[in-house]
Amino acid sequence: MALEDAKNEVDGAFTRKDRRGLSFENAFGGAVSFLRRQYSKDLTGVDLAVTGVPFDQAVTHRPGARFGPRAIREASCLQPYDPPYGWGFDPLSELSIVDYGDVAFDYADVAGFPGVLEAHIAGILAAGAGTVTLGGDHFITLPILRAHAAVHGPLSVVQFDAHSDLWADDDMARIDHGTFMYKAVKLGLVDPARSVQIGIRTECDDYLGMHVIDAPAVHALGPAGVAARVKEIVGEAKTYVTFDIDGLDPAFAPGTGTPVWGGLASWQAAGILRGMAGIDLVGGDVVEVAPSYDTTGATAVAAAHVAMELICLYGWTRRRGP
Repeated sequence: MALEDAKNEVDGAFTRKDRRGLSFENAFGGAVSFLRRQYSKDLTGVDLAVTGVPFDQAVTHRPGARFGPRAIREASCLQPYDPPYGWGFDPLSELSIVDYGDVAFDYADVAGFPGVLEAHIAGILAAGAGTVTLGGDHFITLPILRAHAAVHGPLSVVQFDAHSDLWADDDMARIDHGTFMYKAVKLGLVDPARSVQIGIRTECDDYLGMHVIDAPAVHALGPAGVAARVKEIVGEAKTYVTFDIDGLDPAFAPGTGTPVWGGLASWQAAGILRGMAGIDLVGGDVVEVAPSYDTTGATAVAAAHVAMELICLYGWTRRRGP
């Protein structure tokens, strides 16, 4: 298959026969799935399932992240022509990856949503596949962590974010994107001693034992230094990476609900993620993309690249090649 095959390829989300391989249909046309992967609810033999969670009813400021999964999928159509630059392997060819579609839920039953999402992710994990999730606001990570911790035990978490999301909140029934990590630590889903938050630049009274590499420290250390520190912290533990797009500076990702200046540049985030190769990634997400606040589409483009990097991290320790 090659780029000239675009004249024959179309709607690969539904028509492609092989779940492995690059895609060459026109980026501007065709049915949209993440990286032009096949839409499928059949997880037989699947290594990794990409799924969307269009939920934003836990936000504290601007809504709109419910449209994030759709925007990220559309932005990703520019990427599946070539292996991801700088990794030295092609996860789209080495892994069986599907777009599992979005979680179905009753938008009016907010209280019931966490259980629905946890069951959705648990079903994917039970089939033997890993998950990369497109959000959605950051609350969605809590039910996802519940599902993963049920399989792997307490997880190491690498969190890219402008905010710690550790606001004290002992009412475990509240649905708030600013408290999800507090709950995850208190519930024993996360091992704080083996976890790290990157890019923080808002106040937090108590980090509950989590390591922090705040935004000024990222700028001082550089991507290689940050990645090395992350690998020291998580070691060989089962690790989940959650990437709030507001971890990037608003200059690079304006389309989000709670932007904060002084954040990471996209090149810094790329360098850190690639430098983390070798961690035992079991799953990850990219959240808080609210495309209506970004007329350029740059935020969704950044999120699509983050999701690809998560796929690369997942595939790195599962490579079939040398």
